[in-house]
Amino acid sequence: MQRRLSGGLLGGQSTLEFVGFANYLAAFLDSELWAGLGRMLIVAGIGVPGTIILAALFALCLDADRTRLVGVWRILIFLPYAVPGVIASLLWGFLYLPATSPIGGDVIDFFGGTEIFFSVANIAVWGVVGFNMVIMYTALRGLPQEMYEAAKLDGAGELQIALRIKLPLIRPAIVMCSLFSVLGALQLFNEPTTLRPLANAISSTWVPLMKVYTDAFVNDDIHRAAATSLLLVALTVGASVLVNRIGILIGKKR
Repeated sequence: MQRRLSGGLLGGQSTLEFVGFANYLAAFLDSELWAGLGRMLIVAGIGVPGTIILAALFALCLDADRTRLVGVWRILIFLPYAVPGVIASLLWGFLYLPATSPIGGDVIDFFGGTEIFFSVANIAVWGVVGFNMVIMYTALRGLPQEMYEAAKLDGAGELQIALRIKLPLIRPAIVMCSLFSVLGALQLFNEPTTLRPLANAISSTWVPLMKVYTDAFVNDDIHRAAATSLLLVALTVGASVLVNRIGILIGKKR
């Protein structure tokens, strides 16, 4: 559907006209949508591996025999997940600002054309790594301890046990966390939207969901926004199937 105005400038009224797949075609051919998708994929390429690596590292450290105060560390690592995304973005935004940053704008331009991708990814990773850590740590605690004891009797060290026993056995948890991280990257909205007033490098259509919001509530083109949303749903389903399939293939090879 598409809305059209009729009746002249004064006293005009809007009518709905069926346009078939015109809105979907226009959304698919929108260069700004694909540019925003590319920027989103860059952030995902930084944030998703960072999230999985840090979550696995924290989980392995908490599961190590030498670790003390496990409960305290677990809460501290998980705590950022309890902070709302907008609040976290504001917090990091002021840490990024040259006037308020403890590092200073003369050292790193956090809002530069290239650095902004790392700045946004850092906020996303900081907020979700604790959640993924809990999933992996729970999977580790469910493994039988007899395997570790047998490996130690064979002369395996803590690092060898972690790499050759623990990580392969919690592969389903890692795949699930990877899927969550990919889906979270496709829903990227709060972080760049909150940082936009502070960073000139972030436009109103910087990522696809920001473009949907702009089309719907700024440009008053709800039909284009709806068509773009359905395209993003299809992309999300495809990404979910792809990540799950990759996890299955990795499991078969091992």
